[in-house]
Amino acid sequence: MNASAELLKELRIDRKATPPPSAPRRGLWIGLAIVAVLLLVGIGWFVFGRQRPIEVTTAPVVAIQQGGASGSVLDASGYVVARRMATVSAKITGKVREVMIEEGMRVEEGQVMATLDPIDANAQRSLSASQLEAARSQLAGLQAQVAQANAEAGRLQTLVGQQLVSRSQYDLAISQRDSLRAQLRTAERNTKVANDALAIADLGVDNNTVRAPFSGVVTAKAAQPGEIVSPLSAGGGFTRTGIGTIVDMESLEIEVEVGESFIGRVQPKMPVEATLNAYPDWKIPAEVIAIIPTADRGKATVKVRVALKVKDPRIVPEMGVRVSFLEAAQPAQAAAPKGVRVPAAALVERDQNTVAFVVKDDQRVEQRTVTAGATLNTDRQVSQGLSAGEVVVLDPPAELKDGGKVVEAKQ
Repeated sequence: MNASAELLKELRIDRKATPPPSAPRRGLWIGLAIVAVLLLVGIGWFVFGRQRPIEVTTAPVVAIQQGGASGSVLDASGYVVARRMATVSAKITGKVREVMIEEGMRVEEGQVMATLDPIDANAQRSLSASQLEAARSQLAGLQAQVAQANAEAGRLQTLVGQQLVSRSQYDLAISQRDSLRAQLRTAERNTKVANDALAIADLGVDNNTVRAPFSGVVTAKAAQPGEIVSPLSAGGGFTRTGIGTIVDMESLEIEVEVGESFIGRVQPKMPVEATLNAYPDWKIPAEVIAIIPTADRGKATVKVRVALKVKDPRIVPEMGVRVSFLEAAQPAQAAAPKGVRVPAAALVERDQNTVAFVVKDDQRVEQRTVTAGATLNTDRQVSQGLSAGEVVVLDPPAELKDGGKVVEAKQ
């Protein structure tokens, strides 16, 4: 019995005991744990470990102009203006018959810009011409009568000497001759008056033709055929006061308003460097013409005229321009300055070397060791290490390293 009971206990199943895990399932759990740890490490590096771009300001590297260094003593803004600009109108009031100009068209001095309807002027000229012909006919008749009176007086004078006619008859002939001579002089004056009237009538006809007063470019077309134009604005809103506006492009210059606190830095004949807002990379040589001897009380400014030394079709009136008044160029030294110029703020000391950080196309910086030279106003001369056209970082922060990623700071 005891042996049988022991055998039955061995055959009973113990449901409380947990079967040991199999070897393959344990390896799967270990692999998943390793993948999870690696994934967490990657996410942590991506969020906390990667380098964030540093916000910086930049400036271009500029080549040094040869021929004596000169720095800016004052910067100001102004506009391109034309000294010769005219809104061309007719001398008389009339109806436009034809307009021969368009905006952007170049015209020469004396070129016809428009014509007016000449009906009234032509009629007045015809009347003056008829009056001249009548005066000339009357003059010719009096000239014939005076010639006959002279001949008659001469014959009677001979007969009086021979006592063949009376003295009174001779005196009557002389009186008639003198009267005709007086009428002849009046007729001659009337003829001259009629001739002058015809010349005035010709001017009236010519006034119906509008010509360019000087050579230039048409910047505005103000009238169309059929409209009434007048040199005076007496016709109200339906009357034009001009045919068009022309500008002499050879007379372009710059007008700058300089604060009266700084006008002492500007002198006549002072060299100037002008930069058009439309072409910021184009440096135009210029020169101060004159300082207008009056100030604007409201703005506290003084107007300065600047002459452009370069004539170019890209320069047009009313363009905004930035000018830099330069110091007089120094006499040429034995060797002209070489290299490039950069803002002094772009150069810093790192490991006892003067370096600059150049921004590359991928927005990463390259640390360059440079050789700095003379101070050029707010810039520094760099003879080695940089090239014109490159972009450098201004005031590089201490955490900026070679290969670091940067981004342009928002203004």
